[in-house]
Formats: sequence, C-alpha cells, structure tokens
Amino acid sequence: MEIKLITSIERIPENEKQVIIDFLYENLGQYTDAKADIEKAIDHIFSEKSPEGGFVLLSSDKLKLTGAVVVNRTGMEGYIPENILVYIAVDKNLRGNGIGRRLLQLAIDSANGNIALHVDADNPAQRLYNKIGFKTKYLEMRYIKK
Repeated sequence: MEIKLITSIERIPENEKQVIIDFLYENLGQYTDAKADIEKAIDHIFSEKSPEGGFVLLSSDKLKLTGAVVVNRTGMEGYIPENILVYIAVDKNLRGNGIGRRLLQLAIDSANGNIALHVDADNPAQRLYNKIGFKTKYLEMRYIKK
C-alpha cells in the first residue's frame, strides 16, 4: 500500500480532486455529506483565498484508491484545535485491514498542532479514535438556520 501526502503548498489536479470527492462520497456511507460540501473542504486546503490550508492523505493499492483523509487547518490555536479532521474513509470492501488506523496515525503525525473531529454518536469508528487517543471534550450542538 502506498500513501501520498498532498499539502496546501501543492496544487491538486481537477480530475484527481473529483476522484477523491467521489471516493469519499461513496465510502463514507451513512455519514457522507453532499459532494459539494466535500469539495468545499478540499478547496479550503488548496484555495489561495484560504490561507490556513491543510492536507489530504491518499492510500492506494496499485492504481486503486483505498483510503482518503481530509484535514483542514482552522487558523486558530488553543481555544479551538489548529486542525480539524473533516473526512476519513476506507474503501468499504477493505475495512478491518488496518488502513484506517494507518491513515489516522499519519494524519496525526502530519498535522502541525492539535486535531479535532466530529463523529456521530452511533459511528463505530469511535472505537478507533479512542484507541488512537482522541478524547471527548465537548458535546457539539448546532443551530441550523433555515
């Protein structure tokens, strides 16, 4: 398995960005977001209008994408972690093989500063996050304007 780190200093080809968006959309399952929202998270990393940046990690086996991580820099420090792990997904047919753990550990190693993530209360990925060392600090509440 090969893992590729793409940072905000680099530029991502449009066709590769679409492959990542499609992969995340398909493999996040019930926890997925709209493709447009996934694209916004990726654009936040590579846009000149977003100086915070971030990075994408991609795992592949030969030419097939097997996993993806999107981490956005928040531009904040202390009161809010410097990074937010926005998306992590492994090919649904390859789960349980350690790909997610390896990607998560590489995301931690690649991030400059602390990392936050949001996870649904019923998401089984919480076990992995807890094993790696993530702690529940807050219960997030949102007010959605209509």
